[in-house]
Amino acid sequence: MVRGKTEMKRIENATSRQVTFSKRRNGLLKKAFELSVLCDVEIALIVFSSRGKLYEFSSSSIQSTIARYGERSREDTRKSIMEQDVQVQEQDVQQGKMEADCLLKKIELLETSKKQLLGEELESCSLDELHDIQGVYLKLNLHSFQVASLLKENESLREQSKLLPQLPTGAFKEVTPCPSYPNVSTHGDHNDVETELRIGFPGRGSHGVAV
Repeated sequence: MVRGKTEMKRIENATSRQVTFSKRRNGLLKKAFELSVLCDVEIALIVFSSRGKLYEFSSSSIQSTIARYGERSREDTRKSIMEQDVQVQEQDVQQGKMEADCLLKKIELLETSKKQLLGEELESCSLDELHDIQGVYLKLNLHSFQVASLLKENESLREQSKLLPQLPTGAFKEVTPCPSYPNVSTHGDHNDVETELRIGFPGRGSHGVAV
């Protein structure tokens, strides 16, 4: 009788699940033992049941196999990091080469444009390119002419400014102070004014008191 294919999903019936676990666990341990003997390989097998019970098999020692696995795992991690670093460096080098090639192409284009503006290497240019080159050339000549005109005009203005009449040195005279009033004497920074106070009617011999 042909045995049907078992569907890979959790067995819902607890009894059937336990029976299947026992059968397949024993078969797995047996296969691990046979593989270690027949092929002379180091095997460590650890199984925990759904209830937490431990089943294990090792061709030498569980602890030594786990330690060996940890060391190899760290080596693989370091190797992976180094490979990633190398890849990053290679990518940086490739990026640098691409940027350098781009700059060289730009320099070549600039050199070609410069020669074409000077009237060189025009044989390979199309009519449209020649028309564009002519337009750029005319703009440059116009700009140069405008700059030369401004410089010439500036120099002319300087020469004209030298011909303007100069003001005489005596154009600005010192302002003399106002004449002092009578009976005012000056002593240093203070001015003293002489005053006289008279008491009585005018013309009747009033007595004057000088203040």
